[in-house]
Amino acid sequence: MQQLQFQLNGEYVELNQLLKMVGLCDSGGAGKALVAEGVVSVDGQPELRKTAKIRSGAVVTVGDMQISVVTG
Repeated sequence: MQQLQFQLNGEYVELNQLLKMVGLCDSGGAGKALVAEGVVSVDGQPELRKTAKIRSGAVVTVGDMQISVVTG
């Protein structure tokens, strides 16, 4: 499994924007589509809210990619 670390520069980042910022999709809209497909999970639970607030300490998984969110 590939692992990435995302440096959070605020209180939270919206899930669709996180997917765009780490390069898993080209736009926030594409991020929303990815979430709608049901292939994204947060802390081991499927996440269908496209703009879910992802905070420091969360682990987002998409396929074989794992993104750890840490405070920047």
